[in-house]
Amino acid sequence: MKKTAIILGTIGLLASLSYATDIAGQWRGEFDSQIGHQKYLFTFKTDGDKLTGKASSEVEGQTQKRESDLKEGKITGDTIKFVETLNFNDNDIRIQYTGKVGTNEIAFKREVGDGIATEEFKATRVEPTAAPANSPPATSTNKTSN
Repeated sequence: MKKTAIILGTIGLLASLSYATDIAGQWRGEFDSQIGHQKYLFTFKTDGDKLTGKASSEVEGQTQKRESDLKEGKITGDTIKFVETLNFNDNDIRIQYTGKVGTNEIAFKREVGDGIATEEFKATRVEPTAAPANSPPATSTNKTSN
């Protein structure tokens, strides 16, 4: 009985750790906020239970895009947490994210500053672009002479 509990516990731990490697890559999300419709592209990197990466964002109707490093990233089972810092009028505002990871979707809660705003949105995995099926295979341009 004790061995069964240990084995099941180990399987549960391994299953929860699989999310850490499963979320690496790019995820896209959009939501409405107090400043307008925002579009985000998150690039996640994982190392065990540590989450790093970047957040690239734009507000619809504004030409300026923003990119920031993710801080304080942590993965616990199917939950991820990280912080993005927004510099507004020479003040750094913390934007804290908490997400529940699904197969190809993350349900996020985004909290801006100390009660400034809260949004909930979903981000979906961005599939890597593949070469078109009818494109020729890549060839080397290096030539060797005999």
